[in-house]
Amino acid sequence: MIFVPADPAPAPTAGAGRYAPSPSGDLHLGNLRTALLAWLFARHSGRRFVLRVDDLDRVRPGAAERQLADLATIGLDWDGPVQRQSERVAHYAAAIDTLTAAGRTYECFCTRREIQQAATAPHGPMGAYPGTCRTLTAAARARHLADGRPAALRLRAEISDFEITDDLHGRYRGAVDDLVLRRGDGLPAYNLAVVVDDAAQGVDQVVRGDDLLPSTPRQAYLATLLDLPVPHYAHVPLALNTAGQRLAKRDGAVTLADRIALGNTPEDVVGVLAGSLGYTASSPAQLLDRFDPARLPREPWIVDENRLLRPEEGP
Repeated sequence: MIFVPADPAPAPTAGAGRYAPSPSGDLHLGNLRTALLAWLFARHSGRRFVLRVDDLDRVRPGAAERQLADLATIGLDWDGPVQRQSERVAHYAAAIDTLTAAGRTYECFCTRREIQQAATAPHGPMGAYPGTCRTLTAAARARHLADGRPAALRLRAEISDFEITDDLHGRYRGAVDDLVLRRGDGLPAYNLAVVVDDAAQGVDQVVRGDDLLPSTPRQAYLATLLDLPVPHYAHVPLALNTAGQRLAKRDGAVTLADRIALGNTPEDVVGVLAGSLGYTASSPAQLLDRFDPARLPREPWIVDENRLLRPEEGP
């Protein structure tokens, strides 16, 4: 992976930014911070801001509704209706059909364990799919199907890496392998769905956690194969606990409901988020007036639950 200084940020457009949580549980402070940043980037650049619920997997009843309520409570607004991936399966199937008609897909019968135990693809990063099923004969495929093995569908990638430009990380070249397009259980894979959905919602600016940066070249390459525009990217630092691990609900009172139960107001919570970005503000609108992407911290935000704002301290 190679980093090169970024080109100047693109001029404002009439496109959209977005936030797309998975409804697997309540949003914690790190999630709210990323949502706030996505909103700030979009509004600062004159874009619309849209929401999507990525609910193809890991859905906890009521989580999506609580997530949307939390975003509204801290003062974020969005344009148009909230889109749900579970309502767009036909669109993913159409994209897969397009790739299959072009000869760009193949069936894969490998189990997760077999992939983990197999050697990595030549010249690929650790964990890259080694192409085991890429050249299966028709007879071999028939045997797997007769044995009852479910078949995933993979992209037949024609390149091994792809370059994207990120507003924070600059030019970034990352690996591309034969990524899954449709899982063995028949569900569309995340990497396909997010590419199709961003294009459908007019999203030309993607702001998300920097843990997703390594997968971005795959998504950008897939967009080019589908003749879809590649968005501008900004991968922002994550929120970590004091042990340097990704923040999670196990780290204490780190959800909006937890903080309110302790006596904080939504304005207090926004104040904490703004402080982590180097600003003093108690509302997203107030923060937007001062927001400068060039001033953003480039290091993770370390969240110590014991040092979070006390109600009497104010924003």
